[in-house]
Amino acid sequence: MKTIEWISVLEQNPDKALLFKYAPNKFVGANYHLTEVKNVQFDTTDCGGKTNFWEETHFQLWENPKEKGKTKFMTTNKILSILKRVDRIKPLKQETALKIEYGNDHFSTSVMPIENIKISHDQIVVHLFAEATRCKANDQCGIDEQIEEVATCCSDINCC
Repeated sequence: MKTIEWISVLEQNPDKALLFKYAPNKFVGANYHLTEVKNVQFDTTDCGGKTNFWEETHFQLWENPKEKGKTKFMTTNKILSILKRVDRIKPLKQETALKIEYGNDHFSTSVMPIENIKISHDQIVVHLFAEATRCKANDQCGIDEQIEEVATCCSDINCC
């Protein structure tokens, strides 16, 4: 999902509770805060020697331990007000992929894309998913894309 699409969802659903599901039956606590908005640039070289460049937008969520018993979730209006403030200071990259950064004592900090969004009359549930790492030089390493998750790029001497 692109940042501009996310903003549109928020604008079309005013004052709804915003919940984030990061694993089966696991939700970011109602005590979360949007603590940082990141314009992220990646300038990489893969194991096959190919360079890559792309940008993403990351929203960092943090659970405030002082608000542990909180039951009311942040609303779409609150998130929009934060995004407008951020955009005035450092413009949001609207056409970039949006990912959510989150972790807690039981879940390692991860940067997760949005899998889907479920909208009801009073809330929005954002389903996140963890992306697996992969070899970006399949063609040079000779890795079949279907078995990529079990093979490793650096197992081929011609690759790394």
